[in-house]
Formats: sequence, C-alpha cells, structure tokens
Amino acid sequence: MPELDGLEATRRILTGVDGEPRVIILTTFDLDHYVYAALSAGASGFLLKDVTPEHLVASVRMVRSGDALLAPTITRRLVERFANRGADTATLHRDLAALTPRELEVLRLLAQGLSNAELAQRLHLSEATVKTHVARILAKLQLRDRVQAVVVAYETGLVSPSGQE
Repeated sequence: MPELDGLEATRRILTGVDGEPRVIILTTFDLDHYVYAALSAGASGFLLKDVTPEHLVASVRMVRSGDALLAPTITRRLVERFANRGADTATLHRDLAALTPRELEVLRLLAQGLSNAELAQRLHLSEATVKTHVARILAKLQLRDRVQAVVVAYETGLVSPSGQE
C-alpha cells in the first residue's frame, strides 16, 4: 500500500467510522509481531494470502457475525507457545474473578474454538443467551473480541493446550 500500511489503515478505519466495523488483515507476513500489532490495532481477523477463496468467504461471514479468527498456522503457533509455558509463568492480565461460573465455562469452551452455535448446543442454551454471555465476558475483561478472550484464557491458565484445566 503506497500511502500507509495495513496496520495504520486498520487504526484509521476503526477510529473514523461510526458503528462497529470489522477488519480482516490479509497478508503474506506470517510474523508473530505483525499478528499482535494487527490485533492491537483492532483487526478482528488475520489471514495469510494463501487462504482458499472458500475459506476467505467463510472468514468474512464469521467476522461479520461478530466472531474473530486467525490463520490456522498462527493459531497452532500460539497454542504451541502456551503449551511450552510452565504453570508458574502464566500471568493474570485480567481479573477473572469478575466472571460468573457460567461465564468462566463459556470462556473455557470459547478458548477451544467453539462457535456460538456450538456453545449453545453444548451448554443447552439459545444462541442469544450465548451471545449475551460472550458480550458480558468481553465487557468485564475489557476485551475487543473473541480472539483477545482466547488469548486471555490461555495466558491466565484458565485453559491449556492439552485441554486440561
């Protein structure tokens, strides 16, 4: 992009538009620091340019509905990084005590990658109720989207890559 990069474009889009726009970064840069910078800038998704057209269309629909996503290789790397951390190095960045037991349960399942429909089915709730729980989790933890919630769940040790809590 000749005038500015995707990160700055994301910042400008998200600060200069009314409503809740969503941004997906589509890039060739598979670098951790770029992923974190994109998420910090407010991107709801981060995909590599080798994504299939079908996956790209599905991703746009997911982000439009309020979900967030990362390219599978990035997700795998993130999980591996947390898998290599000892329990004593997990840091508490947000006060999970603010969450109700049900919200903690929703966050655990959310961190496993379940969609709202899958959460509703697993918890025997309506999708509207699940959306309410997710919105309350994001608000209480002062998070922008589901990607940040997943990161917090791993960073705090609420979930581990092996699925053991």
